[in-house]
Parts: sequence; C-alpha cells; structure tokens
Amino acid sequence: MPLLSRDCRSQPPRCLHLLLLLLLLFSLSHPPIAAAGGRQYPCKRPHNSYPFCNASLPVATRAGYLVSLLTLDEKIQQLSNSAAAVPRLGLPPYQWWSESLHGLAPNGPGVFFNGTVRSATVFPQVIVSAAAFNRTLWHAISRAIAVEARAMYNVGQAGLTFWAPNINIFRDPRWGRGQETPGEDPMLTSDYAVEYVRGFQGEDDGDLEDRIGKSRISEGSRRRRGGGGAGEMMVSACCKHYTAYDLDQWENFSRYTFNAAVTKQDMEDTFQPPFRSCIEEGHASCLMCSYNQVNGVPACARGDLLQKARKEWGLEGYITSDCDAVAIIYEDQNYTKSPEDSIADVLKAGMDINCGTYLVRYTGQAVRLGIVREEDIDRALLNLFSVQLRLGLFDGNPAKNRFGELGPSNICTKEHRELALEAARQGIVLLKNDRSFLPLRKNKVGSLAIIGPAGNDTNILGGDYTGVPCHPTSLFEGLQTYVAGTSFAAGCIDVPCDLKDGFKAAVAVARKADVVVVVAGLNLTEETEDHDRISLLLPGEQMDLVNAIAKVSRKPLVLVLMGGGPVDVSFAKDNPRIGSILWIGYPGEVGGQAVAEALFGEFNPGGRLPVTWYPESFTKVPMNDMHMRADPSRRYPGRTYRFYTGEVVYRFGYGLSYSSYSYKFFSVPEKISVRSSSTEAYIRKEPQDARRDGLDSLRIDEISSCKALTFYVQISVINGGNMDGSNTVLLFARSTANIKGSPKKQLIGFERVHTTAGRATEARIMVNPCKHLSTVNEEGQWVLPLGAHVLMVEDLEHVLVIEA
Repeated sequence: MPLLSRDCRSQPPRCLHLLLLLLLLFSLSHPPIAAAGGRQYPCKRPHNSYPFCNASLPVATRAGYLVSLLTLDEKIQQLSNSAAAVPRLGLPPYQWWSESLHGLAPNGPGVFFNGTVRSATVFPQVIVSAAAFNRTLWHAISRAIAVEARAMYNVGQAGLTFWAPNINIFRDPRWGRGQETPGEDPMLTSDYAVEYVRGFQGEDDGDLEDRIGKSRISEGSRRRRGGGGAGEMMVSACCKHYTAYDLDQWENFSRYTFNAAVTKQDMEDTFQPPFRSCIEEGHASCLMCSYNQVNGVPACARGDLLQKARKEWGLEGYITSDCDAVAIIYEDQNYTKSPEDSIADVLKAGMDINCGTYLVRYTGQAVRLGIVREEDIDRALLNLFSVQLRLGLFDGNPAKNRFGELGPSNICTKEHRELALEAARQGIVLLKNDRSFLPLRKNKVGSLAIIGPAGNDTNILGGDYTGVPCHPTSLFEGLQTYVAGTSFAAGCIDVPCDLKDGFKAAVAVARKADVVVVVAGLNLTEETEDHDRISLLLPGEQMDLVNAIAKVSRKPLVLVLMGGGPVDVSFAKDNPRIGSILWIGYPGEVGGQAVAEALFGEFNPGGRLPVTWYPESFTKVPMNDMHMRADPSRRYPGRTYRFYTGEVVYRFGYGLSYSSYSYKFFSVPEKISVRSSSTEAYIRKEPQDARRDGLDSLRIDEISSCKALTFYVQISVINGGNMDGSNTVLLFARSTANIKGSPKKQLIGFERVHTTAGRATEARIMVNPCKHLSTVNEEGQWVLPLGAHVLMVEDLEHVLVIEA
C-alpha cells in the first residue's frame, strides 16, 4: 500500500496576563451563530434518549453504554481517524485529525479554509515562541488558537481533536522538523508542552510556580484542576511524536523505517521528560506514537512505553498512531508476518486509533484468527468516546454548548493579531550588534534597501504546518512604514539561490541606500517534514550575496536570518562590514512589523536561542547516531549544550540586547540537607553510585522530603543601558559529583522579566532539587547528586551544597 497520508505530509510580558484576560472576554462576548444548528451532531432527536446522551451520567458510564450498543463491524469502523457514521444510533462521521501547531492549519483533513472562514491567525513557528522563554506567552497563544479552533468547529471547518504540540527534542541541527519544536532542552520543551496543553484544552491558569516547582515523584503529580484532567475540555491536544523521533530523511535513513537505538540514560533524561510533563502536568488527552522503531520495536507496538504513559504518568485519553504508522510495521519495516499481526501488536500494546485505514481493513480478520479480542477493541473505543464526551460531542446541539457562541468573529481578531505580534517581538534574537549599530533612528535614515528573496515574501513567514494567514505583513512592507524610501531587490530568484543572476541589480540598489538589510536563511525547500538538511551553511549562493552587498553598502549592513534550524554564519559573525545579525526564525503573519520595530528600537530584543548553533563540521556526525553523550574513544562530540564538547557558532541561550545587563544572587541557600527514607538500607545495597567514603547520590524514589526541599533563587537583574526592555534570566546548574554521563550543565529555571533602564529588577526562580538538580545514571534511574552544585546565571556562580 502506498504511503499516502503521513503526519502530516504537505507542507512587555507584564501585559500578557491582561491580554489573555481580554482574549477570553472578547471571545465569549459575541452572540451565538446560527451555522451550528444545521450541522450533523450526535444525540439529536429521536436518538437523544440513548443513555450515552445523558449528560448527567459519568463519562465512563456514558462511554460504556455507547460501546455496548455497537456491533463488531461498527466498532471496527471507529478505529480510523476518519471514523464512520452509525446512522441507527444517530452518530455522524467524525474526523479525528486536525492540526494546530502554531495556528489552525489544513495539513490534516479536519481543517479547511474553503468555507465561511477563509483564514486564521498564524502565530510564530514554535521554535520562535520558545525563544521567548515565557510561559505566560505560550499559554496565551495556545488559548487563542483554541478559541479559533472551537469557532471553526462551530461552522463545520475543524474538528475538536488536534494533533499538537510537537515536543520531540531538537537533537540534530539538520532535522527538518526541528522548527516545529521548542528546541533542544528537555526542561524548556517540557514547560512549553505543559503550557500549550493547559491553555489549549481549557485548563484553568492556576499557579505557574506551583506547576514548575512540582516534584517529579510527588503524590500530587496526577492532580486534576479546573477544566483539565478528566473533566470538560474546550478542545483536545495531543503530545507527539512518542518517542525518540527526530530524523526524517537523511542519507539512506527514513523516519518510516529508522530504528532509534537509545540508551536507558538518554531515554530517561532527554527523550521522555517532555512527554511525561505533557501528560502528567499538562493533562494532555492524547498521545501519538511515532513511525520509528525504538531499540528494535515499532514505537506503536511498544507496550511498555504506551503503558508507562497510562499507568505511571496518568494519561486519561486516547493513543493514536502517526499516519500510516501501523501499515509500515508490516509493509516497510517487515517487523510482522502479516497485516493482522501488526493490528494485534498495536492494540495489545495499548494504541487506540489508527491514522489511516489499516485497522479498518484488517481488524475483522485479526479477530476471526483469534489474535485480537473484541475486548481489546472495546478498551480502545472507551478511550476514544471518553475524549469525545469530555469535549461535549454527545451533549446535543453544539450551538447551545458553553463554547457554542464562538464563530467567525472570534477568528483573526485584533487581539489575536496583537498577541501574534508580541510573540514575534519576544522571539527575535539579536546575535550581533557591533558598536551598537542598532537600533536605527528614523530621522537619520533617508533611504533603506532590503535585499533577499524572503524580504518581500509573506508565504515564508509561517514555516511548517501553516494555515491561511489573516493579513500577512512582509518584511518589506513592515520597513516601508518607517522609511518611505525603502527599496527592494531579490538578489536571488528564490531562497535556494542556485544562481547569481540577480546579484548585479541587488548591488545597484544597495549602493544607493543609507542602510541595507539583507534577509538570508532557510525556507521549506531547505527544511521541512520528510526533508532534513545536509549542510548547515546558507543555501546556494546566499553567502556570496551577503558578502557582495557588504562590500558596497555605505554602512555595515544588517543581516536578518530566517529559518528554524541553526545556520553556520561564522563568516558574518567575524565580518566587520556586517554590523548586526538578527535571527527571526519563521515569525508568523505579523513578522514584517515585528522586524521593523526591532530594527528601529520600538522594543528591546530579549529572545534567547533555544538550540545550539553548530559549525558546518558537525555534519560529519552521523545523524542516525542517537547517543547524546560524547564518546572521545570514537571522536563523537555529543549533542546539545548539555553534552556537546566541540566549538559552537552560538551557544544555547545566547541572545543580546540593546541594553547591557548584569546579575547578582541576593537570596539563595548555601546548604541543603536531604533525608532519605532508608539511607542505611540504601548504603547496604552498594549501588553503582556509592563510594567507599560515602554517597555520591541518592535515588529520587528513596528521598522522603522532596517537596520540603523546594527553595527560591532570587536574582537581581540590573539594566545598565538607557533603554527599557525584557530580559530572559536563564538559571543553569552543574554537579561536581562523579556520576558517569552527567550533563556539563543543565537548565534548571528561567524567567522573563521587564526591566527599567538604569534600575534593578528581581527575578524569582523556584528550584526543587529532586526535579531540577537531579540527573540520570547509566541504569536510567533518577538520582540526586550529593556535594557541591554550582548555580549559574551568565558568568555569575553560586555554590550550593547538598548533603545527606
């Protein structure tokens, strides 16, 4: 069977609390729409007398009633993303697959724009929003997307179940889908996952500090609050792609057949934390298993991993395959001897629904062969129907639902556009600013030239999984509002820039301008789903274009870099003719305005890189090597800032500002005593981490006082410049304990704070040692290293001693 439907082949912070409130009030203040009344929905008369339509009954009871009324053939027809109608019970068909990565997108068949709604807000790509390091921002974005999702559902142009966020670790800089993720750090990715899911599904805002300070093993880790957990949801989010999925197409390796060989240590401390947080703290109602094999077994057939999500992390929802991921188990991976064996493996492992048709086509025969029980199907349907019930799908007319008043007037709103603009502002990263070349002054720039094919192209602004933007603003249009005499020259025909045909015209335009902005970098021809890069350099002749313009420009030029993946721009970093470099990623539909504002100092850039920028030499490292830790014996440099031992172009967390900042610790403990629940018994076990002269570490599950150990690190952030701005405080830690494979350092907290020029502002970061200062040993066990821990903010250090 051809692989037709991959997932998904196609193509100031202080204001945010108020903005989120305004979004909610605005969204719920519009009159009901009439369109929903004519839609197909379950529990219409005369079918509303069935027990599953009784909203006063518990969700599990209603789901059980519905399953009991279905025949085996009817049950099997529900096991696809395109679930079939059951006319005799009044059930219309349902499409499970809708996409909402950074706005509503038509990559899945559940969302389309050829109806009443023709567009939806396109927020910055995830990697850009992640660069803001702002939990409140992430929550606000996902809530706004959810409002537009419900509104589109109400007019029949979207489903209620969305397959986002993508929370895989951006392990290799060449990965085409890295742009869709929050970056390379497990903590950053985990926190993003929690905020996206809670905002999207309708979880109450709660207390952010309570969530980020929660112990990894606390009894309250499965606690449900507000509209989250097993309660009512606005829309459903899905954590994907589970797990160790971060290679699409590299050399002879394909995501469809790749076997990710992962150590216990790497699995536990790198690949799994975002999924655990997404479910355990975010309360996601869906988990998507990936295409690849994990240590020789297809991810969707890994019963141990799928059951860990349910039994240990508390998943209350459904597990879907990636699209055609069940088919490839037999047809591409040759893991099973028949389609029916594939069906049996995934259902017994705990998967509930297949994106694709494999289960619909072969489950009946698998039952007849006796390798699948009807009870396995019933379990899957209970999970599926429970999610639909929590979404109110079986509560009658959706127009009378508490979200039923949402409609077209709640899409592409002024408030959502302002939020998209704020997200782009906060995500822009200033990489170079020699002699404070930026910001520009309007009254001193008579003419400006923007060079590069992406400079006047709105199609590039969203990146992967982008819908139809409401009112996109190109970089050229944004700059024209500041300098009337702004001219444009493409320089290259397109972003791949294979020819120099446009160089002469671009040079001529650049010679005449007071200031020149060159837009270079990547687009979806260079990085996207099913397409990884082979080089980290600028594509084609782009480097030559930048250098040619730099030679003739009257002043040092401004280089603006687009794209989600790291780029080796060492040539520009070291060139004095290039005064400033900004990375803008894929900034969304308002990106042109945000970039213009940044260049002319309407705000002070404060974004930080969420990924390491490696030199081109890193491409010698095999992309299929999943090891995170460095191995000098085979000249393997390791991956990400936590383990990489080589040179970098720009480090993880790097980002400049128009102001100069300094930091001081003014409240942080010097010593913490940890009580083990059974220290003597632990010592008698002579674990791998024990030394003759004492303990190097304590296993987290042996510590009885995790919650009580929580403390705050208070940091004074001094803005030494003459411009207000937001500053991202990144708190790292490293341990001096001798635990093999420990990270060189790891992010343990972050806070984005608004600062006033010439004054100090306090950043307050919660630290739970069991969660934030722990590490994983070679056996895959979480342990808390004893002894000295060095806390770091930029060049500032503080030693904290943990003793038993």
